[in-house]
Amino acid sequence: MKPTLLVTLFLALCCQAQSQITYVRQGANGNGTSWSDATGDLAFALSNATTGTQVWVAQGTYKPTTGTDRNATFIVKDGVKLFGNFNGTETSIEQRTGTPSATILSGEIGQAGQSDNSYNVVLMKNVGTGTMIDGFVIAAGNANGQPKEAFRTRCGGGIFIDGENGSSKPTISNCELLKNLGRDGAAVYNSGRSGESSPIFVNCTFKGNEAGLDGGAMYNDGRLRGKSNPTLVNCTFERNMGTYGGAICNSTEDGACNLTLENCVFNENAAYLRGGAVFSLNGDEKCYTELLNCKFTANFPDDQNMIFTTTASRDGAYKIAGQD
Repeated sequence: MKPTLLVTLFLALCCQAQSQITYVRQGANGNGTSWSDATGDLAFALSNATTGTQVWVAQGTYKPTTGTDRNATFIVKDGVKLFGNFNGTETSIEQRTGTPSATILSGEIGQAGQSDNSYNVVLMKNVGTGTMIDGFVIAAGNANGQPKEAFRTRCGGGIFIDGENGSSKPTISNCELLKNLGRDGAAVYNSGRSGESSPIFVNCTFKGNEAGLDGGAMYNDGRLRGKSNPTLVNCTFERNMGTYGGAICNSTEDGACNLTLENCVFNENAAYLRGGAVFSLNGDEKCYTELLNCKFTANFPDDQNMIFTTTASRDGAYKIAGQD
């Protein structure tokens, strides 16, 4: 792992004694000031959080609403750190010993099944490097709305990271993004249009996510002279599906979309057309992907190329520009 990234994570995890902590436990009805007086309403806790607040969440399943409003989502604001995987007795983050996948943020609202689930399980808008999510399963979002492209109701069923006309650079670590749906970027949509969305993902797994269009797990959008330059370290993409980019789709036009992948694994991801693992749609500017010790196995249909690149012409047609 790069030294700069280690420093970032260290600073994010340390100094908790100087931060306000809100405690959340499934089924509790307190005010959130301690584990014994925890709140059971995670969405409310996040709405009251301010820069520097840490939200500690005990194991359980949490939904953004008890109702049926599909726009309901967990909003993580700038400078807030959201930590899961607590047993509910810890006095420090390092004491967490719970089952890694037992704290679930779920979009499963309304009737059983995903058709009426939350469009996005988590929403982050214009958040800086001090913003963090660590230790969760993020599952069952369904961004299947029909509005214009890059709108959150059709993108990022798991997490929508919005840096449009601003900047978002959060860190997401030790998370599993599982069985989310969307038209683009089913698990994560990084919207850097006319701005920047360049998150860091560390020790995350993307599994069983499916996009009706592009980016089965992740879509990185640097269009409209924007920027989307994510960094992924020690991440696994498995059995995700999309039309272009079974795991990841990058798009730039006249902006920047540069992806860094370090110690990542891509296994059995599938694209209906091109880019079983990673697909890059270049425009006036090229998408660049830096690969550091990554492994690609059994991705369909073009695993041998690892990254499939095309160029979009002004009339919207695609032509093959190169294969890396």
